[in-house]
Amino acid sequence: MSTVKVAITMDEKLLKNLDQLVKNHLFENRSRAIQEAVSEKMARLEKSRLVRECAKLDRAFEQTMAEEGMTAGAEEWPEY
Repeated sequence: MSTVKVAITMDEKLLKNLDQLVKNHLFENRSRAIQEAVSEKMARLEKSRLVRECAKLDRAFEQTMAEEGMTAGAEEWPEY
């Protein structure tokens, strides 16, 4: 995967904390720490979006559809 250089502005205290993590070898460098932080945040946002979308589903309707799907055509399933 190719990478692109970006510039960011950061609070000095936050930067000092970040540098301490790098110094303590929790991250290889600042860039890696920021990449991981952004990646984790994006994953959490995606997960919360999925949770919101799932909350819109009608549980009883979905259960009925799943049960119908399991019985429909079951006689055509191969023997194992």
